[in-house]
Amino acid sequence: MANPKTPEIEPLSRPQILVVMGVTAVILLIISKIWQKLGSVPLLPTEITTSAFIWGISLAAGITVASSIIYRLWPAYRDSADIYLELVIKPLIWPDLIWLGLLPGLSEELLFRGVMLPALGLNIAAVVFSSLLFGVLHLSGAGQWPYVVWATVVGFALGYVALITGNLFVPICAHIITNLVSSCLWKLTHRNLETNSTSNN
Repeated sequence: MANPKTPEIEPLSRPQILVVMGVTAVILLIISKIWQKLGSVPLLPTEITTSAFIWGISLAAGITVASSIIYRLWPAYRDSADIYLELVIKPLIWPDLIWLGLLPGLSEELLFRGVMLPALGLNIAAVVFSSLLFGVLHLSGAGQWPYVVWATVVGFALGYVALITGNLFVPICAHIITNLVSSCLWKLTHRNLETNSTSNN
């Protein structure tokens, strides 16, 4: 029987993680552009304003705090998140985390909120459907369903805010900040845990 705390795919090296991030971002951007062109989909407007920054920072703070609470209260999510984040973040060095924030934040928001929401009707049903697909995108193994559930909830929050503000910059800003903060916190926490366990041996 497989250990539920063991990732179902082999860990990747730092160069492999960076290549996967880059290739995934390019693929999502290509899908977005093709969908937008073939479907004559109007891209959700992107307006960089003070209000949009405040919305984005507030949403990122809310997601980060909620994630921290769920991480402590839901063991299945904690195990799932640790597996996913260890797989993605552990091989990276600190400057790489900037790319971890920017690449998914830009490419995923362009596809799931920028193109998909207008293409599906720019309504709650579109937010729900795009959120489900966003959650599935974060599936790295059959045992990772708690992380997928959380990613779906985050996708709904990002989509709903995009819907009510009509501004793609808000979820982009929130997504980038959330990725940066959560990855930095995880790396810092687990570096301290590794240091403590090494010093105790």
